[in-house]
Amino acid sequence: MFGNTANKLTGGINKQYNNVEYYFQLKKTNDSLVKANERLYNMLAQNYLIPDSADVKQVVDTIKIDSIKQFRRFTYREAKIVSNSVAAQNNYLVLYGPQVPDMKVGMGVVDPNNAVIGNITEVSGQYAVVMSLLHSDSKLNGKLFKTGETGTVSWDGKNPDELIFSGISKGVSLKKGDSIISSGFSAIYPKGLLIGRIKYFQELKESSSQKIVLTPAANFHNVEFGYAIENTQQQEINKLLQNTKQKIN
Repeated sequence: MFGNTANKLTGGINKQYNNVEYYFQLKKTNDSLVKANERLYNMLAQNYLIPDSADVKQVVDTIKIDSIKQFRRFTYREAKIVSNSVAAQNNYLVLYGPQVPDMKVGMGVVDPNNAVIGNITEVSGQYAVVMSLLHSDSKLNGKLFKTGETGTVSWDGKNPDELIFSGISKGVSLKKGDSIISSGFSAIYPKGLLIGRIKYFQELKESSSQKIVLTPAANFHNVEFGYAIENTQQQEINKLLQNTKQKIN
């Protein structure tokens, strides 16, 4: 009798221990996948500006370094999302992690599936505030993946599961499910990141454009990790733009 009771008690303790051990093992696996995702993002060809080598003479490279780094344009930095809102008129996310101090205001942020979620507005220590796409001031240049027409992605403050894609004329052929991607015209995001897919559309009677409603590519209700995208050429671009404005003024 005592032996049976002891066996049951021991079995229950072992089961609880295994559940706890499984939880922590799962967390370690999840963290490893997040890190692996970051490394894979940083290997994407779209992050580099490779010169045209069609007319370049080939030689043997004897330098024992990764010479392609000089052409890197975008670098991904991962962080945990510790706060997120979707029900307000102006929604924000908060990033936390050891790489956050290297992030800067203006950087774009994507989820683990490389879908756009917003851009950084403030950095303090290991925390960064991200203005979500679900924000009245959010304006993002996007384009139709199939046909290439560009427009503006915004939010009307009504439904967190819908974005508005404006500026597309009535003559453009659309289909439900068509993808809207980042145009690449901004220095914030690489070209080709998924923003959303067409949920429905309709022609506006007193306008030459169409009303297009998107389903966001990112699930803002349960996003857990974010990747800030650093444009390594941003400082040079800003300097050129500043010089141009000074010449005009």
